[in-house]
Amino acid sequence: MVDSPQERRAMRRFDMRLPATVRAVGTEYGDLLTETQNVSARGVFFYLDRPVAEGSCVEVTLTFPPHITLTDSVRVRFVARVIRVDAPLPASRVGIAAFIEEYEFLRSQSGEDSVRDLPESGN
Repeated sequence: MVDSPQERRAMRRFDMRLPATVRAVGTEYGDLLTETQNVSARGVFFYLDRPVAEGSCVEVTLTFPPHITLTDSVRVRFVARVIRVDAPLPASRVGIAAFIEEYEFLRSQSGEDSVRDLPESGN
């Protein structure tokens, strides 16, 4: 895969439109519903209906469906750092590129999430 000189991505991105919940840490926004546009092992891109400051921390929760995992659905929650904020599109959507800093897989038990921490990949 040949990249342009401006290409800074270290990991291959996959176009995946997955429903996600985003919480911008340190804001009053609460949970924001969105859909991912693409995902890699270390990053994610999605649109929000309001801006989030570059450098801020976001918590994203999404579910990988069985056709992606080739097993049961897998819920993942990760903490990511916003590295780029694209200008709003005509529909007032703001593009957010975020670098994944840590993640955890979630399992549902008795209606509540049971969290199992995993070490960061690549470290």
